[in-house]
This record gives sequence, structure tokens and C-alpha cells, in this order.
Amino acid sequence: MTTAGAYAEFGSREARGASPTYERLSQAVARDDALLALLDGLPPAKRQPNLLFGVVRWLGGPVGDPDAFHDFVVTHWPAVEAELLTRATQTNEAGRCAVLLPVLAALPQPLALLEVGASAGLCLYPDRYAYRYSGHRVGSGEPVLECVANGLVPPARVPQVVWRAGLDLNPLDVTDPGDVSWLDALIWPEHAHRRARLRAAAAVAAADPPLLVRGDLVDDLPALAARAPTDATLVVFHTSVLYQVPLARREAFVRLVRGLPGHWIANEGPEVLRYDGLPDPPNDALHNVLALDGKPLAWARGHGQEMTWFG
Repeated sequence: MTTAGAYAEFGSREARGASPTYERLSQAVARDDALLALLDGLPPAKRQPNLLFGVVRWLGGPVGDPDAFHDFVVTHWPAVEAELLTRATQTNEAGRCAVLLPVLAALPQPLALLEVGASAGLCLYPDRYAYRYSGHRVGSGEPVLECVANGLVPPARVPQVVWRAGLDLNPLDVTDPGDVSWLDALIWPEHAHRRARLRAAAAVAAADPPLLVRGDLVDDLPALAARAPTDATLVVFHTSVLYQVPLARREAFVRLVRGLPGHWIANEGPEVLRYDGLPDPPNDALHNVLALDGKPLAWARGHGQEMTWFG
């Protein structure tokens, strides 16, 4: 897909109905030959809308006015380019725990959680948050994660987690204000509830920091998995991570994770991990496929705000 096509699709499928600001901005960038020329000089993985918009916001630039956005990017391109090349979209949305929870709660307890692409590790605390599935509350912690759940009987309780670790090429530190400000910049402009959720989840993680290891999802996963306690169920999981991984490495990861003890939860786009016989998604918004050990279970929205169980 061309860069213009990627921005147009982001606006029409991912931002529509979720962020009018980013929907408008994406469509403007898709028609902006000057910005497209600058972006096309970058590696493909560094051209994505979420990364560009997050970098501009982190640098103090405007995203509400496409013309002002254009002027800022063109005028400050050396600084924008430098950040695009060094940063990655590490959206650490604790709300994603809401779509993971039904699977985690059904596995043999207690759990040893290992997240691939963990960012700052906020999704490693599903036992510390509370959840509300279409009005049904589970757990008593904070923040409360809201999820519209279709075709799902919510779990009775949160899981028991005795070990939590994350693997990331560039792990972030929730006790570092600079790292937290980058996570904040990745949250879409209108999503004040997600900013509040980030602050609450970061406080949970900062009070009991997880084990975060800088490493590769293939080369370094076995050693980290071997550190999990043997009397707990190992669960390797990831959400919206593998699209950033080249196909050959993605396939190597799948072979590797299938051979590990325990279980594997994937929450990725259907074009990233392919499954036969998927039902149609509930609407034309972008969805991930939630899967356990290679078996697809549900459609899930990217921030954990909605899920539709198969069957």
C-alpha cells in the first residue's frame, strides 16, 4: 500500500468514529504531496500515522488544524525525522486487558505472564485492574476498564498472577516522566478517558514494577520464559505487535512460541496472523483477532473497548 493509501485507510477505518481530529488529519496527509514526499524518504515502518502524529504532539506541534500541522512538520522536519527514526509506536493501552481477561481467567491458575512488545508493561497487571463488561463488573481495583462484550459470559473473577515479565526492543520505564510523556503523546487527542487510565495504570505499575527485558522476540524469548516459576502456568501474549515484525521473523516467532510450555495468546490483525474460516467482523472498523494457542476466539477492537466472541 502506498503511504497516501495507508493514511487514507487509517482515517476511514481506524480513526473514524474514534477520533475526528485524526480522521481529518489522516485524510489531509493522504492528499499532501509535500508531506508524502518527506514520509516516503523514511523506512516503511517509520511512515505510519500513529507514529507521525505522536511525534508531532510530543514535540509540541498542532494536530487539530491540518494546515498548521503541515507547516509545523515541514518547518521542523529535521527534528520530526530524528524522532520518527528513533521512536516506535509503543501504545501501552491498559484497556487491552479487558479482551485478554476472559482467556486469562479460564486458564489453570496461578499465571506467569510474559508479554512480547511490552512497552512499559501496563498490560502485565490484569489482576490489579477492575472491569465492566456491558454493565457487569469484575474485580475491585483501579482503573476500571470498560468493554462492550458481545456473546461473552464475563469471568467471575480476575486471574491470580504470581510472575510478570515483558520483552521489548525498547522497554519504557513508568517511573521516568519522559517515557510516560511519550505514552501520553500516543493517546489520541479526544481520548481524555485514556489519559486518565494511563495515569492510573502507570501508578499501579510504578508501585510494583515488572521485570522488563530489552530484547528480540525470537532471540531472547526462550531465556526469559525459562525464568518463569515452574509451578505457574506460563502465558506468552502480545497485542498489535507483530505487524511491526518482518514476515520471516514473525513466522519464526510463531514456531518458537508454539514450542514453549504453557499457553500463547495472540491479539493481532487478521492480515498479520491469518486464520481459516473467520466469521465476518461485526462492522467495518479495524479489529484484531483474539486467539489462544492458534485458535481464534473473538474479534477485538484495538484499545480493548469492544469484543465479539465467536459462536
